Amino acid sequence: MAPFSIMTASVSLLAKSFSIFSCTSSLARCTSVLPAVYLNPVKYLTSQASGPPRRPLNGYMRYVLQQQPIMTRQNPEIKSVDVIRKIAQQWRTMSPEQKQPFQEASLRAREQFKVELQRYQAQLTPAQVQQQTLEKRQRMAKRKAIRKKRELTNLGKPKRPRTAFNIFMSEHFEEARGTTTQAKMKSLLEDWKNLFSHQKQVYTQLAEDDKIRYKNEMKSWEEHMVEIGREDLIREQTLSTKKKLAKTAKKGTKRATAVKKASATAKSKTTKKTTKSGAAKTVRTTKKT
Repeated sequence: MAPFSIMTASVSLLAKSFSIFSCTSSLARCTSVLPAVYLNPVKYLTSQASGPPRRPLNGYMRYVLQQQPIMTRQNPEIKSVDVIRKIAQQWRTMSPEQKQPFQEASLRAREQFKVELQRYQAQLTPAQVQQQTLEKRQRMAKRKAIRKKRELTNLGKPKRPRTAFNIFMSEHFEEARGTTTQAKMKSLLEDWKNLFSHQKQVYTQLAEDDKIRYKNEMKSWEEHMVEIGREDLIREQTLSTKKKLAKTAKKGTKRATAVKKASATAKSKTTKKTTKSGAAKTVRTTKKT
């Protein structure tokens, strides 16, 4: 029975290979025959013993992985970034029929991923679920911080002022002792501690100048953020200072208004008294006459 089972396995393997060839025949002008690793979704879903199954690749990434070694072999002088750029250009010019094998493989992998993920989550304990939820929150917070930092960089937010030691370190890093970055920083810290006070004063003054630079640049930047409607990026201390100034100005306006009202009331009272006294004098003069 063993030879018969071997023959059956061989026939099934040939049938699978034939189906792959038939699915990818339409890609002859820009792709070669796809290896099984790019179409078989199980290859991307082998779950680890201590972690969840890996997310499947989309159709474009499957095409990139299939074409990258071919493109690199054909163009060894091109940089890897340019290779990816060329592959992306090929993908954009491909027809829907040519993209179909990659996208169908991605859909199959996605369905298999859902099954594997449900199976993995079913075997987790409540403590593991809670730990995974915490790790997910931490990852989301880290991504949010990275996106915000990138946005602030694109908006031209000024760099924070450097300390005196940072300025000293940047000036002497190249000639510092040590072969690694950590060793160089350690030797620079020792050199900084051994400096005389008058030698440190030079870097302290440079740091103070950098603080003034940062203060002026931040003031201009925050004013620009207000102009473009991004008050959410303004620092809390700036907002609190503006609120205090607004309250002070409001109080001053109220006091000025109260003073004006009081002076107007006093004037009206004086006018009334003057009118009454004038009228009384006129009556007395008339009576005497």
